[in-house]
Amino acid sequence: MATYAIGDLQGCFVTLQSLLTRISFNPAHDRLWFVGDLVNRGQGSLECLRFIAGLGDRATVVLGNHDLNLLARVEGFGRAGRNDTLQPVLDAPDCDDLMSWLRSRSLLHAEGDFVMVHAGLLPQWSLSLAQELAQDVSEALQGPAYRDLLENMYGNKPDAWDDDLAGMERYRITINAMTRMRVVEEDGRMNLKFAGLLPDRPKHSQPWFQARHPSLAGKTFVAGHWSALGYFTAPGFVGLDSGCIWGHELTALRLDDRAVFQVPCAEAVIPEGWD
Repeated sequence: MATYAIGDLQGCFVTLQSLLTRISFNPAHDRLWFVGDLVNRGQGSLECLRFIAGLGDRATVVLGNHDLNLLARVEGFGRAGRNDTLQPVLDAPDCDDLMSWLRSRSLLHAEGDFVMVHAGLLPQWSLSLAQELAQDVSEALQGPAYRDLLENMYGNKPDAWDDDLAGMERYRITINAMTRMRVVEEDGRMNLKFAGLLPDRPKHSQPWFQARHPSLAGKTFVAGHWSALGYFTAPGFVGLDSGCIWGHELTALRLDDRAVFQVPCAEAVIPEGWD
């Protein structure tokens, strides 16, 4: 039995199948962790959702910003981006079932020495607080007022943590940190605009994974979202978004022994970029 964490798919279903062949994935014994952004930009978003949902408890998924945008689009909120490829999902006869499954995924998964999140955690958050915040969002996404959350989750404020934040502001900062953030300023505020190479980050900012809460010492974060990093390792951090959709590789990390597996993108891709 092995557990593999897999980077951002963004609808690259053919490449996912190639990677699973590469690692000899056996659903009877192995487990897959997905760091979010299962959908969009690639042409196989619907196939990715159907396949991963069909794996049942063999797949652990955290939500990414593109996954949340899909949920919002289904409900009539948000807008299509210039490289959006979500229409087949919106038109699918099983769309409602797939969205119900997607809304039941969490923003954070902690198991053993690993913590999986799509983007990051704020430096003020202990693991227990981060788990509480993620659970609050999950309950809202699965509750009767989930459309209110999807309609109002957009926006860059608040960008700094305050224990007194409540309601939609508390949900929004949780979602933004866990699905959009890459760097934080010296005062702990999120910078949600930067998406580039690490040396080009804004002055007086640092990668979120270098600004972790003291209680997270000894934990290894597994994350995606920051495709400009490519496959990237740092103390206590592994970045798995190796830019498959940009024509690079799809990456899997075997958590049991930290072995890395990559396959080249097998599908048509969109022009090079970072976001």
